[in-house]
Amino acid sequence: MKNFATFSKKNPTRTIAVIGALGALTIVLGLTNLGFIPWISGAAITILHVPVIICLLLEGLVPGMILGAIFGIFSMIRAITSPVGALDPFFRNPLVSVVPRILIAVVAYLVLEGLLYLIKNKPKFPKIIMYGIAAFFGSMANTVFVIASLFIVYKEETTNIMNGAGFFVVMAGLLPQALLEATAAVIISVAVCGIVLGSTRKKSKLNS
Repeated sequence: MKNFATFSKKNPTRTIAVIGALGALTIVLGLTNLGFIPWISGAAITILHVPVIICLLLEGLVPGMILGAIFGIFSMIRAITSPVGALDPFFRNPLVSVVPRILIAVVAYLVLEGLLYLIKNKPKFPKIIMYGIAAFFGSMANTVFVIASLFIVYKEETTNIMNGAGFFVVMAGLLPQALLEATAAVIISVAVCGIVLGSTRKKSKLNS
């Protein structure tokens, strides 16, 4: 199936530049706490995973997975050097910090490929809508896989910290925040991809 990425596979220099820029953005958002949007009751909506989704949408699966790994490694280093919460020590394990972040790109890719297959005979259907849906599921995957990895790798410890609550109870409690994060991911991803798509089309017309 033809790759959905906006950028051409024939330009590895640009792909590397995009990975580097978005990777640096992820680290800056994390270090400065700009990647956390304050919300009610002291909660915060994180957008640290959004660069992973944008990279996947613009450049394809492998670049998205690479950026997911960068995000995960950054989380692991933060857990080692400056742990804050009770769960932070568990993020020193790459099965908790790195693997779930790589799966963000995998989930978003599978969703987008499936959606684009469904509309392959409808060329006028706006692909940006498919990008938004893929961003939503990619964001939800971040929450689901991180929590799932905690219960799989550190089930007893995590259950104790959660006051006996199991995976599904914890997910139910996190659902409102996860939906807000997914909404933020959709808005940002669609905006960025829309700008890039528009810019690419203009350049194509100028070069034609």
